[in-house]
Amino acid sequence: MPNALEQSIIDLAIRARLASRKTASLPSNVKNQVLLELAASLGDPAVQQSLLKANQIDVEAGRGRNLSSAMLDRLTLNPARIQGMIESLEEVAGLPDPAGIVNRMWTRPNGLRVGKKTIPLGVIGIVYEARPNVTVDAFSLCFKAGNATILKGGSEALNSNRCLVGIITGALQSHGVGDACQLVDSTDREAVRILLRQEDHVDLIIPRGGEGLIRFVAENSRIPVIKHYKGVCHIYVAEDADLQMALNIVENAKVSRPGVCNALETLLVNREIAPRFLPEFARLMKSRGVELRADPESSAYLPVAAAATEDDYYAEFLDLILAVRVVPDMDAAIEHIEKYGSSHTEAIVTNSYRLAQDFLDRVNSSVVLVNASTRFSDGHQLGLGAEIGISTTRLHAYGPMGLESLVTEKFIVYGDGQVRI
Repeated sequence: MPNALEQSIIDLAIRARLASRKTASLPSNVKNQVLLELAASLGDPAVQQSLLKANQIDVEAGRGRNLSSAMLDRLTLNPARIQGMIESLEEVAGLPDPAGIVNRMWTRPNGLRVGKKTIPLGVIGIVYEARPNVTVDAFSLCFKAGNATILKGGSEALNSNRCLVGIITGALQSHGVGDACQLVDSTDREAVRILLRQEDHVDLIIPRGGEGLIRFVAENSRIPVIKHYKGVCHIYVAEDADLQMALNIVENAKVSRPGVCNALETLLVNREIAPRFLPEFARLMKSRGVELRADPESSAYLPVAAAATEDDYYAEFLDLILAVRVVPDMDAAIEHIEKYGSSHTEAIVTNSYRLAQDFLDRVNSSVVLVNASTRFSDGHQLGLGAEIGISTTRLHAYGPMGLESLVTEKFIVYGDGQVRI
């Protein structure tokens, strides 16, 4: 017999499965109305006050547990971030519905008309850490695509998530689909393991968080997993780069928000430009409080840098720490990325069209940029609306996952009495 925790998760998974049959056939205008009603609720001053109060409880508890500054930053809500949620909901409501689209039709020699039509995935489980905004982003994208959602946020954000899911459920209930968003309301790590065994009711698991969480999910799930693995992001400053452009891009990529997965973690600098670039870079990083960890060649220009270890080049610091290495050419830069990278995001700074195109062709991370900050590796920034995460798994989605990644296709066939001979 299941224990109480196991039974509660089985029950919510069943409710989500039943709800998914309703959400799959909801008209686009109804789904959009739910999202806009949710946005209006989050804009209500009284609702915001309740949400901020719940979040403050989580933040204070996090400080008591000595959470890192990056984790506290991810956990914290404020009016600006709530406004970001509202704008994201409004943007998702305005995007084309990805479900129910017949992408192509063809006719077979026997007269059968064959086509492919997009359909929701079904029930999607999201396992994530201390980021309450993921609660709204994940729900809105899954719901707009016609899916039901099971959310298992980190224990650090439990009060915030309870409040947010309560607001979401309120918007859903008025349209008869109140069970389309389920919260695993437990801080027990075993709850995740139980959720990962619900293959009869859940179609896909998407983990978002640190390396430990993602490995745990991938190793324990009976359900297909799209891994949103760590972001060991690189920028390569080529020999012909504009120095000021390179400084601006590196500063933004490292400093603007160091605790997120699209922040820069390793800087690769061409040997020819290093004597001109690295001293200015060192002064800039010092002024921004960034700790540098450098290889022997770059250390000659970075007197305050610590010696980089092999582990530093594999590291997702999520902090004001940056690994630096001088390389002889782009081949060496790409070799470094292939060895130490996580297939997340890489960028090159160059004035050469040939180098830029070569970098784009040869680097196969999920997002590759030319003369732009790695911080643009984001569904909203790339025009997808909100994102459910950045997949580093090539099946069935790669890179920032928006609405189109949350549907699949079925075959539809029209006949007029054909039988197979």
